[in-house]
Amino acid sequence: MDDILKQVQDGTISVSKAKEMLATYENLGFAKVDHHRKKRQGFPEIIYGEGKTTDQIISIIQALKAKGNDILVTRISEDKAELVLQQFPEFSYRETAQILFWKYDQLDKKKSTSYIAIVCAGTSDMRVAEEAAVTAEALGCEVRRFYDVGVAGIHRLLDNIEEIQNATVSVVIAGMEGALPSVVGGLVPHPVIAVPTSVGYGANFHGLSALLTMLNSCASGISVVNIDNGFGGAYNAALIHRLAQKGND
Repeated sequence: MDDILKQVQDGTISVSKAKEMLATYENLGFAKVDHHRKKRQGFPEIIYGEGKTTDQIISIIQALKAKGNDILVTRISEDKAELVLQQFPEFSYRETAQILFWKYDQLDKKKSTSYIAIVCAGTSDMRVAEEAAVTAEALGCEVRRFYDVGVAGIHRLLDNIEEIQNATVSVVIAGMEGALPSVVGGLVPHPVIAVPTSVGYGANFHGLSALLTMLNSCASGISVVNIDNGFGGAYNAALIHRLAQKGND
């Protein structure tokens, strides 16, 4: 702000240009793009792709990209993503996660030794698990995946438990009865973000049974996000991971 005001004082930019540069959001008519979110929260605004037209998504991307922001679009179908990629071929799309993303700073950074564990109960839960994993990676976190380690064959989890224990935070995804976060929560010394999925038979009630199990967990240190909300679980995990890294600096 000081730099912009000095430029106005020196006459190198106009008052109207300074107002534009200092604006907290940009009004596109159908959307108000929050350009100051990164300053407030550490991550730029993220685009929820479901329910938006391709043209709307492209317009929001252009607004964010012009300000030097990383781009992350969640819940974007393959057909919409293909149209966006025609405009922005440098972007990456992950079909299982239904996520489109691009990093403003493409320079290779030193690989961190700390990581987020993405722990998934079954193969059917992988769509939600990949939404979590790719979100965390797009937010700059190191991720390790532990898939198909549900409680029906708990030896699969125990074979990986030491590596999971060494994570900064775990995002644990499960459908059916949703028992996996409670088991993991009783075995690790870090926060667990539980994500219920809508995977299951009739009495699963589209994920409600898993959600209630996780909310009623007897293990300490578990927080729960909404059904199928891999993005929300990963975002919370990324915040915890970033704070842990600051503490280690």
